Amino acid sequence: MPYDYTALEPHVSKSTLEFHHDKHHAAYVKKFNAAVEGTDLDSEPLEAVIKAIAGDSEKAGVFNNAAQAWNHTFYWNSMKPSGGGMPTGDLAKKIEADFGSFEKFAEAFKAAGATQFGSGWAWLVLDNGTLKVTKTLNADNPLTSGQVPLLTMDVWEHAYYLDYQNKRPDYIGAFLNSLVNWDFAAKNLAAA
Repeated sequence: MPYDYTALEPHVSKSTLEFHHDKHHAAYVKKFNAAVEGTDLDSEPLEAVIKAIAGDSEKAGVFNNAAQAWNHTFYWNSMKPSGGGMPTGDLAKKIEADFGSFEKFAEAFKAAGATQFGSGWAWLVLDNGTLKVTKTLNADNPLTSGQVPLLTMDVWEHAYYLDYQNKRPDYIGAFLNSLVNWDFAAKNLAAA
């Protein structure tokens, strides 16, 4: 993670980050590394592996662990201490142009996170030059759809349950208001 376990408090607790990072994320990394050891996928970048095996039912386990390892690393970077608020610069202008306003983006992002049934992710992506909000189920991510992810919010229960119990909308609000790393999203937009 790009910060220590207490850096996101009080919005995400040390306990949640320890459990989430050291148990869930670490298990995906360990299982992925074991699954590809000695194979032609072993030396490939994680993004290339995800794209290459997406939809291959024989490699579903490898895909799930690869994508979850990638998704979680991306998620840690989508947050920062004293984050949140509104973006600035080119990203702010692009959100205004593509959504009509920051408020409309925020509504769409909150809705994507709140309506993702079960486990998954809410994303801000660049899709053929246009910003969109999307959501994915389980381990899936925008890389498999040819979209460029700019930021993500984990809506699996282990991301928020210790701190927010069944109040996913409260976690989503805290993510946007106090955690989101707009600098990371702007960097991803600039690189696209």
